[in-house]
Amino acid sequence: MDHSRTPLFTALKEHAAKNPVQFHIPGHKKGLGTDAEFREFIGDNAFSIDLINIAPLDDLHQPTGVIEEAQKLAADAFGADHTYFSVQGTSGAIMTMIMSVCSPGDKIIVPRNVHKSVLSAIIFTGAKPVFVSPAQDSNVGIDHGITISSVRKALKRHPDAKAVLVINPTYFGVSANLKEIVDLAHSYNVPVLVDEAHGVLIHFHEELPMSAMEAGADMAATSVHKLGGSMTQSSVLNVNTKNGYINPYRVQTIISMLTTTSTSYILLASLDTSRRSLALHGREMAARTIELAQYARDEVNKIEGLYSFGKEILGGEATYSYDPTKLTIHVRHLGITGYETENWLRDHYNIEVELSDMYNILCLITPGDNRETIDILLTALRELSNQYMHVNEINELVVKTPEIPQLSLIPRDAFYGDTEVVPFKESAGRIIAEFIYVYPPGIPILLPGEVISQENIDYIIDHVEVGLPVKGPEDRSIQNVKVIVETDPIF
Repeated sequence: MDHSRTPLFTALKEHAAKNPVQFHIPGHKKGLGTDAEFREFIGDNAFSIDLINIAPLDDLHQPTGVIEEAQKLAADAFGADHTYFSVQGTSGAIMTMIMSVCSPGDKIIVPRNVHKSVLSAIIFTGAKPVFVSPAQDSNVGIDHGITISSVRKALKRHPDAKAVLVINPTYFGVSANLKEIVDLAHSYNVPVLVDEAHGVLIHFHEELPMSAMEAGADMAATSVHKLGGSMTQSSVLNVNTKNGYINPYRVQTIISMLTTTSTSYILLASLDTSRRSLALHGREMAARTIELAQYARDEVNKIEGLYSFGKEILGGEATYSYDPTKLTIHVRHLGITGYETENWLRDHYNIEVELSDMYNILCLITPGDNRETIDILLTALRELSNQYMHVNEINELVVKTPEIPQLSLIPRDAFYGDTEVVPFKESAGRIIAEFIYVYPPGIPILLPGEVISQENIDYIIDHVEVGLPVKGPEDRSIQNVKVIVETDPIF
């Protein structure tokens, strides 16, 4: 296919060039009806293509023209049979995957460290999650993905599962052997859904982990905006129908149900143009990014008190391959937390990182970086080391997350059940009716239907006290929590 073409973006430019008289939404009408300062900042070109699904521009909900062409080009670029554009982010694509294969009461095998969008979809469908614990890294204090052995155990116990969901790669860039997991699940006639939110570049370079489509997975939610150059909130859902598990017409129906009817053509155009860049120059973009990231990693590892893992992490079931463009920097030996490091970098160098936890910060190196941005980061980290090394006591690395709680109710039943509010510190033994998660990356500690343990309470309070971003409950202070009304605690 001719990947130099951008059918949707080209149609938008041609339509804008005709300067039509508009009697349709949006009401700003090429920016003339919006705030003057905002218009000046954004620019008239952006307003000229902020349009809706009028006939010349096709309709994302039932594409038959330029959007259909753009999606076919994307499918070719990503090695998929069908690709659907999402203006609801990768979260919308993830929810579409699950809702396309699960019905009320169905089981779905998922890692415990899934994104909250997975659990939202589980609530919407009324499915029952079968959780698999991710492998933990005792050296840097992070979670990896699930292993082939843990998936095998789950499938033996639950051969009637409707899907297995895999994160590939993880937020920190690490992957298990996805091809083995896919082949195993398919031997049980179970489709594989992949959260590929942090894996758009892996489609375009052999040194990166294998992509979901290459591994034969059935669906993958791939975030183009995170690393591939499109605008925030734009993503794609890639579908492989060769295995016979996925009905593409149902996928179109579900994604349409979850998508606004006022679809952003600016976001859609950015997907169309980013696909062009990736298809034509993706390998070069990825190679340059890998080289920059490796330079950063090598230099970080020369700084006293800091460590960024590389290929030495490989060799385990959960660490089959890794994406070097995810720069995880372990700061524990400076005697400070990752959260404190994030704030220090912001305050002293105007640097914003992707996330922080008790022991690490995560920096994403993308095609938008260059040697200058990397050197600014390195200069800051050297000063950080000079300031904190040998000053504070080194915190003990404790890789301890609570056991997966007992699931007493299907999450949807708990979410919509009769509830009451109780003090969080006194909630042990009660069934929670809301989420508690760490964001970013949005990983759940508790979800509706699970029994709260004292271990959960202590773990969450520890995170709150050191300033880590624990979110989810309606009471943002997490002093109180919603639980299912019942006479006596379960235990």
